[in-house]
Amino acid sequence: MAILALNGRSLTLSELVSAARNPAIKVNLAPDAIPGIQRAAQAVAQFVSEGRIAYGITTGFGAFKDRLIAPDDVEKLQENIILSHAVGTGPELPADVVRAMMIIRANTLAKGHSGIRLETLQLMLDLLNHNILPIIPSRGSLGASGDLAPLAHMALPLIGQGDVRVRGEVRLAEDALREAGLKPIHLSAKEGLALTNGTTLMTAVGALQAYDAQVIVNSANCAAALSLEAQNGTLRAYSPQIHASRPQFMQAETAADLRGLLSGSELTRPDSSANVQDAYTLRCVPQVHGAVQSALNYVRQVIEVELNSVTDNPLLFFDEEDHVTILSGGNFHGEPLALALDFLSIAMTDLGNMSERRIAKLIDNHPEHYPSFLAAQGGLNSGFMLLQYTAAALCSENKTLAHPDSVDTIPSSGNVEDHVSMGANAALHCQQIVENVRAIIAIELMSAAQAVDFRLQQNPNARMGQGTSKAYTEIRSVVPFFEKDAYFKPSMDAVADLIRQEQFNTQ
Repeated sequence: MAILALNGRSLTLSELVSAARNPAIKVNLAPDAIPGIQRAAQAVAQFVSEGRIAYGITTGFGAFKDRLIAPDDVEKLQENIILSHAVGTGPELPADVVRAMMIIRANTLAKGHSGIRLETLQLMLDLLNHNILPIIPSRGSLGASGDLAPLAHMALPLIGQGDVRVRGEVRLAEDALREAGLKPIHLSAKEGLALTNGTTLMTAVGALQAYDAQVIVNSANCAAALSLEAQNGTLRAYSPQIHASRPQFMQAETAADLRGLLSGSELTRPDSSANVQDAYTLRCVPQVHGAVQSALNYVRQVIEVELNSVTDNPLLFFDEEDHVTILSGGNFHGEPLALALDFLSIAMTDLGNMSERRIAKLIDNHPEHYPSFLAAQGGLNSGFMLLQYTAAALCSENKTLAHPDSVDTIPSSGNVEDHVSMGANAALHCQQIVENVRAIIAIELMSAAQAVDFRLQQNPNARMGQGTSKAYTEIRSVVPFFEKDAYFKPSMDAVADLIRQEQFNTQ
């Protein structure tokens, strides 16, 4: 059975996604991380025993930062932050997001700067490995001081509070722990703050969406190439010389990808003075899809840094002689992620815009290649008319969702937390946009395959491109050619599933 070992330094995006979506992968602490975790916990205990002042350890939180806490109440303070902050609302987060949150939080705490005890961190991993998942409402985070409310819901089961989901059923946390042979803990100093303070929700959602977005971009390149074949387009716009003359990031690489997909195709047109160039959504794929890929590369970089960052407050640092310093700062602020995820939302929205326009052209009247609306008997049959409606509706929704959340801020905590990132909103809006664009690309792939079939009926011996033929075969493995109207939605969903399964990977 596969094992993911966390040390706070080397978690990758692909490792996170694999473990978040496959509960069979067990998540443990790397042995070399344990001494650092224990050292920080011991330092916190010493601070408390010496009566020293440290934010969130011997003081209150937020606007109560100047309220000293009596030594006998230090542990109660940590329990209170979990109970009082667990006030999220809205639909619960899906299982892969919850698992990703638990993995990211454990990896952050494993760096040894947060002061959590080993047994507390181990209990969180035990819950994860038993697939006992906290029920976490999706709304309620301002993105600074991190994702407080969602993380408080994540931490509730550690103290035997709240609800969890086990094998699809909602259970009381204390009952699920007992049945798994686990016991709730009493939080020690700094632990409640360490568990709730950080960018974990936005990083988890962002990581999953960045991974899925890459799969969708690859699929969009396949869809564009198929659409070009369906419309008897020309490859001249993808010539290397054009893109070498404008070396924007990923433009030339995208053009090379398209040339590879269309290599050997006999469904593209040769040079013709009567039709020297195609519409923008075919001709400018390298420029637009390439820009989307470049944006995605930036977003992945931001997220991969965040996966192995310490994002709570205050933090403990040790010198060469193990003398400890506790410093208050703002690593919990989600602005780097909020900006990146807004960027991804904008980029993916435009990818969907390009695809929807290609869908519209596929169903337009092209009597020399295929009938209107891709219907063999138009009138009696509506064909693919409504598939374009759906794509258009999703594009319109995306344009609303892509309004940048990072430009918004509402002060909180008595104006102490006077600028917040709204990074969680950015992540959740991005999640919906990515889901919408997957559906749009699925519609284009399905439509392009239908149009290509009409072309092949005219020229059965014509050869498709090296890559497009593979994409076409994948589509036809789950979707037939439609001679007449049918219940199209299962076919549309089946192609979307092929995208999820990375069947159109061009890299």
